[in-house]
Amino acid sequence: MERILVVEDKESMARMLKETLELEGYEVITARDGAEGIRMIKENKVDVVLTDLRLPKKDGLEVLKASREKNPLTPVIVMTAYGSVETAVNAMKSGAYDFITKPLDTDYLQLLITRSLKNQRLLTENLLLKDALSDRIGTPYIIGKSAAMIEVAGNIQKVAPTKSTVLLLGESGTGKELFARAIHDLSPRRDHPFVPINCAAIPRELLESELFGYEKGAFTGAGERKLGKLELADKGTIFLDEIGEMDMALQSKMLRTIQEGEIDRVGGTGSVKIDIRIIAASNRNLEAAVAGKTFREDLYYRLSVFPVTIPPLRERRDDIPVLVEHFISKYAAEMNIPHKKISPDAMDILMNYSWKGNVRELENVIERALILCEGDTITKKELRLISAASSEECGGDIAGGTLDEVAKAALKTAETRRIKEVLEETHGNKTRAAEILRVSYKTLLTKIKDYEIES
Repeated sequence: MERILVVEDKESMARMLKETLELEGYEVITARDGAEGIRMIKENKVDVVLTDLRLPKKDGLEVLKASREKNPLTPVIVMTAYGSVETAVNAMKSGAYDFITKPLDTDYLQLLITRSLKNQRLLTENLLLKDALSDRIGTPYIIGKSAAMIEVAGNIQKVAPTKSTVLLLGESGTGKELFARAIHDLSPRRDHPFVPINCAAIPRELLESELFGYEKGAFTGAGERKLGKLELADKGTIFLDEIGEMDMALQSKMLRTIQEGEIDRVGGTGSVKIDIRIIAASNRNLEAAVAGKTFREDLYYRLSVFPVTIPPLRERRDDIPVLVEHFISKYAAEMNIPHKKISPDAMDILMNYSWKGNVRELENVIERALILCEGDTITKKELRLISAASSEECGGDIAGGTLDEVAKAALKTAETRRIKEVLEETHGNKTRAAEILRVSYKTLLTKIKDYEIES
C-alpha cells in the first residue's frame, strides 16, 4: 500500500484529503505545518508528498526541498490557493512533479497521484536499466519435465505468493537467477522492481555503497547522493546472488536490514524504511561456511526460511533434449539462420556428458555448434566436447580428445591449481589474488566460476 504524506495547515482540508485518499486505498499520514512535514519526511518512508505552498514555520518549497534531499524519486505535488504562473514555475523548477490550485478537484488530484506513482516506477526502472548487463525482455521461463524439476517448480509456486525469504542453492550454471525471477513474477510484487546483484562480481570495498547507496560527500568522489540497489528495490524483490562471498561486516548490516526493514546509506545520519522481499543464492555450502566462521549463523537462518535446492543437469538428464531444442531455436533465430536438427550420436554425447557447468555450459555448447555447423544437422564434430570421461584433473589420457582439446584441458588444470594456491595464500581475498596473478578482478571471477573453484 502506497503511503501519502499530506502537509496542510487547515484541519478541515487535511481531514477531507485523508478520508478521500484512504477511500482510494492509500495509507495517509498528515502534518499541520512545514516543519512537522519535513520531520515526517525524514522519519518515514513516503511514496508521494502532497503539500500546501503556504504553511506555518516552513513553506511548501522547503518541504519540497527536504523531500528531494531524502529521495529525489519521490513525487511532490504542490497545492495552493494562490495559483499564479510564477508560483507554478518556481515549484516545477524546484523539482515538483506537478502543481494544483485550490479549490481542489479531487478526481484530478487522484489522477495526478496515479500518474506520479507510475512515473516514479519508470524512473526507478530507468536507473536500474543503466546498470543492467542485458536487455532481456519479457518473463523468463523454466524448461524441464524431469521429476526433480517438477518438484522444484512446485516449491516455487508455493512460496512465491508469500513474503518469506528464499535461499536458492545449487551449482554454478543451474539457473538460480532464472528461478529467482520466476518467484518474483509469480508474487504480488510482480509490478515492482526485480533487482539482481552479484555479490561476488563487485569488490568488497564497493559492495556496501552499491547495496546501500551513499550520501553526497560520504567519500572522495561522492559528488551527489546515490540510491543503492536495496532502496531501488523498494516494494519489489532484491536477488542477492553469491551471497556467500559477502564479508562479515556487510553481513551484519544486511542482517539489520532484514530484521528492521530499513537501511543506512553510507555517510548518512538516519535510517530509510524499505519494503523488500529478499531472495538469496549461493553455490557454496553455507552451513559449512557457518561452521568455518566465515558466514554469520543468524543471517543464514534469516535467509534460509525457505531453502530450494536446484538440481545439477547431470541429475535431470531427461531435460537435456528439450533444453537442446530450446537453445537451437533461440540461437538460430538470433543468428537469422534455418533451424538445425541434431544427429543421434551428437545427442548421445550430450546425454552422457558430465556437465560441470550445467545448463549454462550446455547453452554455450549449442550456440558454438550452430556457429560451426555448415549443414542442416549438428553432429558430434560441431559439439567439440570430449566424448569420454575427461579425467577430473586431466591426470590421465583424454579419450577421443584432439590436441587442441588436450591443451585446453591441461591449461584449465594448471590455472585451477594456481588459482586455488593463491586464494589460499590470500585467505580468499580475490582483489589481492588478482593482483598476484596479474589479471583483472573480473577475469579472476570468471575463471573461478568457469572452473568451479570453491573459495
